[in-house]
Amino acid sequence: MQAPTGVVIDLDAATVPGDSAATAMIPAVNRLALAVRRAGGVVVWVRSRMDKMPRHFAAILGDKLAAKYFNDGHAGGPGTKLWHELRPEPTDVFAVKSGVSAFFPGKCDLREHLDARHIDTILIVGAVTNICCESSARDAAELEYKVILVSDALAGHAHGLHEATLATFYRIFGDVRPSEEIETLLAGRAEQGG
Repeated sequence: MQAPTGVVIDLDAATVPGDSAATAMIPAVNRLALAVRRAGGVVVWVRSRMDKMPRHFAAILGDKLAAKYFNDGHAGGPGTKLWHELRPEPTDVFAVKSGVSAFFPGKCDLREHLDARHIDTILIVGAVTNICCESSARDAAELEYKVILVSDALAGHAHGLHEATLATFYRIFGDVRPSEEIETLLAGRAEQGG
C-alpha cells in the first residue's frame, strides 16, 4: 500500500468563517497535512466552483441561500479560495469540483490526480461532514478506494448529523479514526521510510 492521501474538502473562505466547528479543526487539518507529506503521501485541496446554478437549489434552499451559495462558488468568489489559516505546499495537488461529491464522474478531476499516482487509500477531512464529505467518501468507496473519515477533522451542520454520518460510514463504507491516531500511524510509516 502506498502512503495515504489526505483529501481536504471545501475548507474555503465562504464556509469556514460561519462554522465554529470548521474553524476549530483547522489546526488538526494542518497537522494531518504535514503528517501525510512526511509519510510520503500527497495532500489534495478540493475547492468548489459553480459555473451555473443547480436547478434544485432554489427549491430546496430558498432563493436567498441558493443565491449566496452560487455567488460564493462562482469564479473568484470566496468559495473558490482556501481558508487563509490552511497551510498548502507547492507540491500539493489542487482540484476543483462543480458538484457535491469530489468523486462523481464529470464533476471533478480528483480521481485522475489520484489514479495517476496509483493512490488507493484516502483520508477525508473538511466541511460539511454530512454533505460534501460524506458524498465524496461514499463515492470513493464505491470506486474501491480505501477511505478513512477523520472524525475530529470534519465539521457537520448540527449536533447529531456529523455523528450519524460517521456511524453510517463505519457500518459499511470504510473506516473512521481520530486525527491523533492517524498522525501516530503516519509517523510510524515515516520512521520506516514510507
